[in-house]
Amino acid sequence: MRTMSNVLPLPEPAPRHDRSAAHQAERLARRLRHQAGRAIADFGMIDDGDRVMVCLSGGKDSYTLLDILLQLQKKAPVSFSITAVNLDQKQPGFPAHVLPDYLRSIGVEYRILEQDTYSVVTRVVPEGKTMCALCSRLRRGALYGYAAEHGYTKIALGHHRDDLVATFFLNLFFHARLGGMPPKLLSDDGRHVVIRPLAYAREADIAAYAQAKAFPIIPCNLCGSQENLQRKQIERMLAAWDRETPGRVETIAHALGDVRPSQLSDPKLFDFLALGSGDGAAIPDAHAWRTDETHNDRTAVHGER
Repeated sequence: MRTMSNVLPLPEPAPRHDRSAAHQAERLARRLRHQAGRAIADFGMIDDGDRVMVCLSGGKDSYTLLDILLQLQKKAPVSFSITAVNLDQKQPGFPAHVLPDYLRSIGVEYRILEQDTYSVVTRVVPEGKTMCALCSRLRRGALYGYAAEHGYTKIALGHHRDDLVATFFLNLFFHARLGGMPPKLLSDDGRHVVIRPLAYAREADIAAYAQAKAFPIIPCNLCGSQENLQRKQIERMLAAWDRETPGRVETIAHALGDVRPSQLSDPKLFDFLALGSGDGAAIPDAHAWRTDETHNDRTAVHGER
């Protein structure tokens, strides 16, 4: 028979607000895992034996991407490796110890690349002009080069649903084209497959998850202060839509996956010339319809009627 002295005291119950916060964090983690898993399956992002290079910037999106992929890796139907890679761009004041300390603490394989793109960008781009385009190209070149050199088969980026929608409107408003940021992409040189497993995830969910996990966020001071960026204009527009008409951004995101070429105006995507033409009918000469030359030639020969 046990005496009371042999019985361990019961632990104090966690405060209700702590239990509620933990429950909400776990629900959020499940949602993000489900969305990332669905995106990976829908677009065939990760295959058996892949070596996935996760580009880690120190922002909330890439931290969340790495964390969710590590969770999915444990129960994935295929075997793949993960390496976190950060590019130290030598920005003044950059806390170079933060990422190595964090990555060592979670036991993930990582590499820190060093390339002084900061000096290049600040030297080439005039003061007050947007630095993001050049900075992105230099960063992409360094990361792609490292991936090729070390045999990584997939490059994972932390772009989310709101990034995909914002890029669509950037192309629409500022570049006069319907195009966006695909969840899976073959690089222009055909050497790299880029994947975005968070393509279905909301930025608000990622921000809440990053806060719950207390990731050591490193702000980007190079371009973060450039409030006149076109992307920031789009983000403000989308945020206003989300406040005034909840669900609108979600609807737009769904529309990006339901494209109807025959209901747009691009003859490269749909054969409008053949539409409604009789069998064996000659394809009309498009150039002849663009000027008055054909009409003038006819009237010169046959006279005006």
